[in-house]
Amino acid sequence: MVNDGIRAREVRLIADNGDQLGVKTKHEALDLAEQANLDLVLVAPKAKPPVAKIMDYGKYRFELQKKQREARKKQKVVNVKEIRLSPTIDTNDFNTKMKNAQKFLAKGDKVKVSIRFRGRAITHKDIGRDVLNRFADETKEVATVESKPKMDGRSMFLMLAPKADK
Repeated sequence: MVNDGIRAREVRLIADNGDQLGVKTKHEALDLAEQANLDLVLVAPKAKPPVAKIMDYGKYRFELQKKQREARKKQKVVNVKEIRLSPTIDTNDFNTKMKNAQKFLAKGDKVKVSIRFRGRAITHKDIGRDVLNRFADETKEVATVESKPKMDGRSMFLMLAPKADK
């Protein structure tokens, strides 16, 4: 809230240099801000009485936007890549999928390893679980198991996250 948008009758006023000016009425605070050619900005509306500061509102908004841009630059986007296996996967196919998973993990992405059971294969969930556990063991140098193998309909999933660098 700025200038005339402030609804409180009295505010605790802070000058533009940071000095406490005490509790003033809204009208007195607006007059002081006008004399300094600045705006009266409500910085803590929930306080009793609300805290208002005399400052350049345009400059304040610009600084806030600048901080938000910096925060966005520093945040890291984590993608989830999926690798599909079958319960009867052969060694070379398994190794190829494992190399792809290690590439994804090296880039910093999470990997979701899934096995889709087709037809009567669903009666042998233990075979699929063994394949997923073998996959987790093979990638344990570069990944940590985020969630153990679990069933969801006709599929079994395992989540791998890249190991944190120390």
